[in-house]
Amino acid sequence: MEARIETKQEKPLNIGRKFRWTVVIWLLIGGIINYLDRANLSIAAPEMMKELGLSVTEIGLLGTFFSWSYALMQLPSGWLIDRFGTKKVYTIALIWWSGATILTGAVHKMSSFIAVRILLGVGEAPCFPTMAKITSYWFPKKERGLATGIWDSSSKWGPAIAPPLLVFIMVTFGWRALFYITGVIGIIFAIGFVIFYKNPEKSQKLSKEEFEYIKSEGGGVEQGIQSSKIKWGSLFKYRSVWGMILGFFCTIWIWNIFLVFLPLYLFDVHHVSLKEMGIYAGIPWLGGIFGNIFGGYLTKILVDKGITTPIKAKRALISICAISAAIVVCAVPLVKGLAITLTLLTLALCFISAITGSAWALAGDIAPPSMVASVGAIQNFGGYFGGAFSPVVAGMIVDATGSYSLAFISGGLIAGCAAICYWFIVKNPIQNSVTKEDIN
Repeated sequence: MEARIETKQEKPLNIGRKFRWTVVIWLLIGGIINYLDRANLSIAAPEMMKELGLSVTEIGLLGTFFSWSYALMQLPSGWLIDRFGTKKVYTIALIWWSGATILTGAVHKMSSFIAVRILLGVGEAPCFPTMAKITSYWFPKKERGLATGIWDSSSKWGPAIAPPLLVFIMVTFGWRALFYITGVIGIIFAIGFVIFYKNPEKSQKLSKEEFEYIKSEGGGVEQGIQSSKIKWGSLFKYRSVWGMILGFFCTIWIWNIFLVFLPLYLFDVHHVSLKEMGIYAGIPWLGGIFGNIFGGYLTKILVDKGITTPIKAKRALISICAISAAIVVCAVPLVKGLAITLTLLTLALCFISAITGSAWALAGDIAPPSMVASVGAIQNFGGYFGGAFSPVVAGMIVDATGSYSLAFISGGLIAGCAAICYWFIVKNPIQNSVTKEDIN
């Protein structure tokens, strides 16, 4: 019996075609477009403030309104994805947020900017829960950390690509062109995704051997929420879900500060010119890309070698990186010089990105297969609903004190608390069975 099982496991590992990784590349590209549409505000901010007379607090407020709408829509979007399927919901979301991006370039008043940022948050909400759901049935459990690390690195590729690309567009055509161009790119990608994507059981490009390998460890078929014995509302009764909510809040608090204010911080504190920002503002996000992918690879190695389980590997990585991020972020305002500042910012985003990648992959380990998008979205809701306050709080601190020091130090301490949440609160997966708690 053991010999037969070993042979069955070895054969798929040696298959020539690994089409599942092509699916990850599509998710990666979609995520990059998603984050380009968020990051364009941070790039356009100096010119918007100059032309429209906006303050740092108002720029932070735009980030906050986006985060609130994005967070609130996580809850229905997770349910919609699990109920109606990933392809349909993701395609509609792509067109929605791309349209909102185009509209951003056409408005002139603060109230209108707030409205389109809210629309952007609504449209972008289903993106990452969809990717988590797709990963759960396109990959076996031991590979989900690496696959998630790759597509979640899109949230760093976007800001890394944005400075040189979008600064060039802004200098050449003006800041409004940033929103027009990135919006059109999203619509083109949506058309391509509709043509390309099919679920594993319907894909003609997926070999029989690879499909059997995926099915051998829990993947292969998309499961809808209709097949779950657990009610959606009952998810909030589980300890692990609350640990993920609180832990992601701690992570996204500092993440939003970087996303909204990193270019402006370099511009104000280190006097980086607009053209130089195209290079310097993208450097720290390269650390984020490395952290995402290497973190996922490391958890795969730990599981492959039998050192620990997929859940424990991700929890341990998150905890270590959260403590490391806290130390580095708190040190940022205490150093002098652009080179050391960029080094610390790069390290900080490396650790923070390793957290976000493993946290998204953890949703596939904690949730039943039919509710992966829902659990991932609930975690993301916690992160962005609480983290929505960080841009406006940071902006108020900067306007009141004339310094970014308190914003970074407080953000670093909050980030460190993610270790407590993921290590001590997140413990066991949710069993797809009815309990007394679900009935009551």
